[in-house]
Amino acid sequence: MKTESIIQSKKLELIQWLSTIDDLTVLNKIVELKKQENIDWWNSISTKEKQSIENGLQDAEDGKINNHSKAKQLYEKWL
Repeated sequence: MKTESIIQSKKLELIQWLSTIDDLTVLNKIVELKKQENIDWWNSISTKEKQSIENGLQDAEDGKINNHSKAKQLYEKWL
């Protein structure tokens, strides 16, 4: 199934589900989630998380990366 078809299907599922909700608490949580979609996630993560991301980007720029097969080999026991 194409990604676009999957997205459209998920949207329809959500619309149908949303139309059945009668709980105001749940609806308010959904409204809050919608409000948060425009918030820059970068501002909501910790300094440690930001530094980790920046370190990873720098490693990638410096060529300190592993290809997929090497990464799979390294992390095979967790997959």
